[in-house]
Amino acid sequence: MGTRRISVTVDGVAYSDDVEPRTLLVHYLRERLGKTGTVVGCDTSNCGACTVHLDGRSVKSCSVLAVQVDGSDVTTIEGLAQNGELHPVQQAFHENHGLQCGYCTPGMIMQSVDLLKDNPDPSDEEIREGLEGNLCRCTGYQNIVKSVKAAAKAGSVSAAGVAGGAA
Repeated sequence: MGTRRISVTVDGVAYSDDVEPRTLLVHYLRERLGKTGTVVGCDTSNCGACTVHLDGRSVKSCSVLAVQVDGSDVTTIEGLAQNGELHPVQQAFHENHGLQCGYCTPGMIMQSVDLLKDNPDPSDEEIREGLEGNLCRCTGYQNIVKSVKAAAKAGSVSAAGVAGGAA
């Protein structure tokens, strides 16, 4: 099985690499690029821990092949913070204790940014619905919902753009 050359922009940096056709995006990001904030949860697209933005929309990177992102723009959790400042959604999760063990947090934050792009003032029910593909086994979701509400109130999308000003 040969390799295929891909060109992709990740967190604002252009990369050109040879990858095996079966390499998952999550493994390319973690193993080749060192983007370990994108975590491997279930490898079956059930948990959402590996959520990243692909051309501005959230995707579970364990369900995308690296060759499929050729020519695309990927934003990881590391790419949300800009100029040393946390993205407003990251800040809201920090201030509202929207994490416990922290394993699901990168995926929750990435999905929340996408959710707020589509719905800048969601109800609690809309937040829960928008995050239903991201699982948390620790928190009971109360502070996650509180964090998303706080980010919405702060105007996170309009203040920071879709991906921390990168999009």
